[in-house]
Amino acid sequence: MPGGDGLPEVVTIGVSVSVPDPYGTAIQDARAGHGDPLARSIPTHVTLLPPTEVPAGELPKIEEHLAAVAAAHRPFRMLLRGSGTFRPVSPVVYVRVEEGAQECRLLEADIRSGPLARELAFPYHPHVTVAHGLPEDVLDQAYEQARGFRADFPVPGFGLSRFDADEVWRPWRSYPFG
Repeated sequence: MPGGDGLPEVVTIGVSVSVPDPYGTAIQDARAGHGDPLARSIPTHVTLLPPTEVPAGELPKIEEHLAAVAAAHRPFRMLLRGSGTFRPVSPVVYVRVEEGAQECRLLEADIRSGPLARELAFPYHPHVTVAHGLPEDVLDQAYEQARGFRADFPVPGFGLSRFDADEVWRPWRSYPFG
């Protein structure tokens, strides 16, 4: 049964720093080129809160929490450079967050508190996914191709996204830093 505002009773949300174009599109294109079926359904980002199911009725309190977190932080510079992997623990190849990682860690800790307090399956590690759940040889190729990647951009805030019924992540609200 749907909740208010045409939303289902439970909504899956995520919080992230968006990777702006042309970098975001370049990473999404690389993901698609590796055959990652999720390439076009997930905008390029650095996760601050992984997919989290919340009651739709809690969204006003969550949005208030996110606004307060954003107001307590300042804009920062992010440098993405080179590749990394979570293998063999998880079949993921990513671009490393070389500068801005500490700011992401502080944001993640503040976001994952209050109404969004939850345990994580793995320790938080800021990164930008390039390939996920693909055959080993494709992950090797993605790792090699991402080694030369470099992106440098300002981070003025973060965003709240919603996972819709069509299994696509969509930006929903933006939270500029104070």
